[in-house]
Amino acid sequence: MSEHGADTNTTKTGATGTPVIRQPATLEQLVDWGPVPTMIRGLSQTSGALLHKGEDGRSECGVWVCTPGVWNCHVTRDEFCYFLSGRCTYAHQNGEVIEIEPETAAFFRQDWRGTCTVHETVRKVYMIR
Repeated sequence: MSEHGADTNTTKTGATGTPVIRQPATLEQLVDWGPVPTMIRGLSQTSGALLHKGEDGRSECGVWVCTPGVWNCHVTRDEFCYFLSGRCTYAHQNGEVIEIEPETAAFFRQDWRGTCTVHETVRKVYMIR
């Protein structure tokens, strides 16, 4: 659902340089990632903080924020999401509906297709593989 370049919101800890984002639910230093390109209704704006991007450029994880609107959603790679705040509805093209509220975890398999309706600005921690 999102793929982004590096930013400066992470700290590295220990001898291994493990990236860490402290308090992702209230993190204010977010990078503007622009509007969702597949809008149906409204104008959802996204922002976030990248925690890590793999050397191959495929895997990534971080914090993602999206404002209200309705848009087509195509998950191009497996994505785990833990929603920290907000409300949205994911409706798969087969009719399955997933209601998201704070403290919801979801795993979207590669090629999941449907729509996303963001009712209240959502914030999630995610990992794409």
